[in-house]
Amino acid sequence: MKVDLFDFDLPEERIALRPAEPRDSARMLYVPANGGPFGDLGIRDFPNILRPGDVLVVNDTRVIPARLDGTRRRGENVARMEVMLHKRESDHQWRAFVRPAKKLKLGERISFGEASESAACMLGQLHADVSEKGEGGEIVLDFSLTGPALDEAIVRHGHMPLPPYIAGKRPEDARDGADYQTLFANEPGAVAAPTAGLHYTPELVAALEARGVSIQRVTLHVGAGTFLPVKAEDTQDHRMHAEFGVVSEAVAATLNAARASGGRIVATGTTSLRILETATDADGVVHPFAGDTSIFITPGYRFKAVDVLLTNFHLPRSTLFMLVCAFAGFERMKAAYTHAIAHEYRFYSYGDACLLERSEP
Repeated sequence: MKVDLFDFDLPEERIALRPAEPRDSARMLYVPANGGPFGDLGIRDFPNILRPGDVLVVNDTRVIPARLDGTRRRGENVARMEVMLHKRESDHQWRAFVRPAKKLKLGERISFGEASESAACMLGQLHADVSEKGEGGEIVLDFSLTGPALDEAIVRHGHMPLPPYIAGKRPEDARDGADYQTLFANEPGAVAAPTAGLHYTPELVAALEARGVSIQRVTLHVGAGTFLPVKAEDTQDHRMHAEFGVVSEAVAATLNAARASGGRIVATGTTSLRILETATDADGVVHPFAGDTSIFITPGYRFKAVDVLLTNFHLPRSTLFMLVCAFAGFERMKAAYTHAIAHEYRFYSYGDACLLERSEP
């Protein structure tokens, strides 16, 4: 499909720069599958729409401070580098995006932190050598530290990787350290939050469990590629960046049992949906999974696992807007977004939610 079909105009004031406070006070646009009218609800209405026996799947990835400011030296020449980590390749190696990429050569070193002669401060330094260069500013960095020591150094030197549509309007601050993590955040590795999960509070979880809804956890370490614009003119020419995900044997068994007894699988966010669809076969059986996925879902895709999707409002021309159009119907989602803009819903990572029931092909 032509990428232009997924474009729409969004007034700048509709972009949320802070989350709702408290988190479960956000609004929620309900888009039922039967073609009925949209429902202007709130997140606290979410449990009432689900049914006893449904299984709610959340992503338990934890965002790391993946934006690093570094320097590259050539003799007396010093260049500032902005590095965004996006996928771990080994104990000491990360795939990343760097700006300005043209100034970097293979084998060159980027240093993070201030150099010092004292041994104590030397331990605080972090270096990385460029071992690969790809397209669009993508590189592979071999770090001077490995394992937990590297993790600690990234936390020490890194910044919370706020999306560009937020970071371009205000600086990161202490609030973002908590605001940009979900209630379920446990497995470090994401460089972007699974933002539908930002709406949950302990009170909302208690209401869901009281409703008879089981909550199951999967992991998908969201990469910075989620923010990359689709530059191709046709969706078939776009390449998705791989992300690492896990569906455990216990979770797969629970989902299959729920489906067999008539329960629905409800995904929290496009990240949970993507890892579930990756782990599910053509017969709708969910299998244990641990590995990379680069699944790209556009209209025409036949969903195998997920029946209901809680998600935020996404960018025009983005792979995420393409996914929700595939899930709930292209014309239906265009109309839903028009409704959301007219009714002043808040968009993007810190914005409001929409609850989508899957349309039948």
